[in-house]
This record gives sequence, C-alpha cells and structure tokens, in this order.
Amino acid sequence: MIKEKSIFRIFEISLILKAINAVIEIVGGFVVLLVSKAFLITYFLNLLQGELSDDPRDFIANFIVNSATAYSIGSQYFLALYLLIHGFIKIFLVICLLKRKLWAYPTAIAVFSLFTAYEIYKINISYSLWLLVLIILDIVVILLTIHEYRFKRKAIKNYRQNFEEIMKD
Repeated sequence: MIKEKSIFRIFEISLILKAINAVIEIVGGFVVLLVSKAFLITYFLNLLQGELSDDPRDFIANFIVNSATAYSIGSQYFLALYLLIHGFIKIFLVICLLKRKLWAYPTAIAVFSLFTAYEIYKINISYSLWLLVLIILDIVVILLTIHEYRFKRKAIKNYRQNFEEIMKD
C-alpha cells in the first residue's frame, strides 16, 4: 500500500503541474489580447508556407490557416477572458491547497470538476491530445484532492477527540 506521505508528494506534484498549466493559460490570455488577427494570419502563412507549397491540400496546414482567418474580435476577447479567468481561478485554488486551507479542498473539487466537465464536452466536439492530457491531469488532481481532504478532516477529528479526552482528565 502506498504510504500517506507518498500520496501527499504526488498530490503536491500534481498541483505544481496544475499551477504551470494555469500560468501558461494566463500568459496565453494576455498574448491573445495583444496579438492582432493580421499578425496571426501573417505568422501562420509564413510558418506554413513551405508545407502548403509542397502540398496545397495539407489538411492540418489548411486548418490552421483557415482558423486564423476565421478568428474574430469577439472570439479573441472570449478566448482571452476564458484563459485569464480559468488561469487565475486555478492558480488561486492551487496556492490555497498548497497552503492547506481546509475550505479550498471542497471548493477546488467543485471548480476543477466543472472545468473538467467542460473539457470533456470540448473534447467531444473536437479531439485534442493536449486536452486529453489536461483532462487526465484534472481527474488525478480531483481524486488526490478528495483523498487529501478526507485525510485532513480525519486528522482534525482525531485531534479534537484527543483534545476533548485530555480536557476531561
């Protein structure tokens, strides 16, 4: 059986990975706000020019270029807002969990479950290996958070019982 200390270390590592993901989302949100549609189209056309000249019907290259050209101001602001809110909420909860704030455990479980449900919905619309990895990480973090919350509550309960027994004597 895995020792509790090992489970806690895995929990901490998963939180650090989640924090890295959150920072990437925050940076991505600011980049999305600052990058214009013209820049994106030019960047992707230059990047994929060789691929498209070799095979003008290349599915992936055409998908990327078409996505950049279909990119609207509304979708830009939505994506930026989504990434920023998602990233800041995750980083806040991860910090609170690393500080072992008891209220953060059920809050994180609920919020991460909602994010995961949305990611599962998104992966059904358009498959992404990266999104699948994030879903797996989120599920692992949720399960470890549930475990840690139960462990902390049990420790608090035992502490209170011991304290009450000492006070009776």
